[in-house]
Amino acid sequence: MKEVLIEQNPHWTQPPKTYAHREALAKLVSYLPLKHIITITGIRRCGKSTLAKMAINHLIEQGTAPTNILFVNLEQPIFLEYRHQPQYLQTVIDTYKTLCNPSGRIFVIFDEVQFFENWQVFVKSKYEIEDIKFIITGSNSSMLSAEINTLLTGRTLTLHLTPFNFREYLHYKGIAHDTEIQRIQNRIQIEIAKEEYLNWGGFYEVMETNDPIIKKDLLNSYAKNIIYRDIVPRFKIRQTEIIERLFYYLLGQATQTLNYTELANLFEMSDKSIKEYISHFENVFLFKRIDNFHTKPKERLKSVKKLYVLDNGFLQVAPKNSPGLGQSLENLVFCHLYQQNPMLTYRKAQYEVDFYSQQTLYQVAYQINQPKTQQRELNAFAHFKQPNDRCVLITYTGIEIEQTPADIQEQSIDNLLLNIDESE
Repeated sequence: MKEVLIEQNPHWTQPPKTYAHREALAKLVSYLPLKHIITITGIRRCGKSTLAKMAINHLIEQGTAPTNILFVNLEQPIFLEYRHQPQYLQTVIDTYKTLCNPSGRIFVIFDEVQFFENWQVFVKSKYEIEDIKFIITGSNSSMLSAEINTLLTGRTLTLHLTPFNFREYLHYKGIAHDTEIQRIQNRIQIEIAKEEYLNWGGFYEVMETNDPIIKKDLLNSYAKNIIYRDIVPRFKIRQTEIIERLFYYLLGQATQTLNYTELANLFEMSDKSIKEYISHFENVFLFKRIDNFHTKPKERLKSVKKLYVLDNGFLQVAPKNSPGLGQSLENLVFCHLYQQNPMLTYRKAQYEVDFYSQQTLYQVAYQINQPKTQQRELNAFAHFKQPNDRCVLITYTGIEIEQTPADIQEQSIDNLLLNIDESE
């Protein structure tokens, strides 16, 4: 094990490595002085491990001895036979202490901690008796479950990480965008980046290559890795072929309402099994269902759900030639709004509005240059708008309607993603 720990902790002997900018680092850094256990959740390959390593760099820069920081990826093969023995984590820490002989407070980062059963029992026990600051990462939402929150109640601070957002994407590309002058100067580069991001999303390795075939290969490998490492073993799925087929079929249904009975008939399963499988996909941050808004929570829960995928790149591996531009744009707006408000809903009765969040109605259309289409979208706003509601029409360019009604704000997708309020 000593060789594995040395290999996983190059910061003990080597200069720090430079990583791409992530906005979540600021919040993570603000949590470091506290006693609380920090949990970083998110889909596989979104950068959780890298974010933890960025925190290591920060700690060292602030004067923490490198050997007072332990990073352990618990999915390494060496740990496989011990995954049912949470007490083995003590052996890991004891081996580290023998190697480094740290003094004072130590920082322990357990990467992909869900690999070990009952890890929270061990972490809780060490939290209470030793001066250890724990940072743990995991690729499933069970880390936020009631069971864990009950055991670690009051002891955790959770940070959810997504693939790169558009601002981080521009930062990675080296495109300055913080001021209006920079955005005007770099408008062509931003326009190109906007199209790339709309199509391929924000996974780092996908961003790194320009070859669309390799991009698709990476996204397919991510999906299958998640299905066969995070879903199948954890939920003891026997029909592995069906769950993979269901995943790819649902990609083609993204941005649409779900009909569980039709899905059950198509896959020759029960409605209950279909709902369970989709819940598994949500558990590992592949998909998200949202409710039709209702003032009564019970009615909202019973409402027909709309389905979205949590990174636009996955739309490119759906079993069809390519996603529609309208579908890609709506899904991208969802990803942005959902990061800001996990209680995001949609509105549908006689008309439909794509999203409703924090007293704002959002309608999404790639192009609405036809008068009939414009009137349909505007009528939907009028149908649902309450006195204190805002109405925002999101289009690709933001200049689809020559004379937008005074109570409706038209906004381009890039300004939405950059959090630029065009009404100001």
